[in-house]
Amino acid sequence: MSKARETDLYGPVKTFLERQGYEVKSEILQADVVACRGEEDPVIVELKTGFSLSLLQQGVARLSITDAVYVAVPRQTSRVAYKALQENIKICRRLGLGVLTVRLDDGLVEVHCDPGPYAPRKYKPRKTKLLREFARREGDPNKGGATREGLVTAYRQDVVKIAGYLAENGPSKGAVVAKAVGVKVATRMMAQDHYGWFEKIEKGIYGLSPNGAAGLKDFLAR
Repeated sequence: MSKARETDLYGPVKTFLERQGYEVKSEILQADVVACRGEEDPVIVELKTGFSLSLLQQGVARLSITDAVYVAVPRQTSRVAYKALQENIKICRRLGLGVLTVRLDDGLVEVHCDPGPYAPRKYKPRKTKLLREFARREGDPNKGGATREGLVTAYRQDVVKIAGYLAENGPSKGAVVAKAVGVKVATRMMAQDHYGWFEKIEKGIYGLSPNGAAGLKDFLAR
């Protein structure tokens, strides 16, 4: 199958708009597609074989002419492509751009969002979680832009506190550890043992596992 071209999108998009009563012409000044209907503002569609910064820049530039600006790309069927499409739709919503996809094998055009002002919905639980992590994090142990692997979170800092106490004092009751290091949920953290650093000695008493001793050593050596 040959690689898709921008011109492959034009026929289906033109037909789609004409069925809605628009007169459609291509390559009007710098716009790929212009559609007019009566006294309404013109609709502009920018065509590309995939999402790119260039496509978004072109779309935003056309907003100085009309509020009805769409970007159109070929529709792909893979799971990765679908996920990428959803993320790009979110970006386009924030920019005030509409999104069309074209299924090249049969010319089906699908509208994923229309242009217009966008006010993103705020998720209070996410904000609360972010501020809680910010408040619990001691110092600034990470470098901005680092990958997720190996990041020092507030949870990991608490694990280190618990491990440090056990390394110094040996197996201990969860309540004693919690009071000593100031981590109220120390018992639960040792029981859940997400990092494999702890081992249960007997009911309510936990010690540092060999993996925990090595992990603590590596952490402190940073």
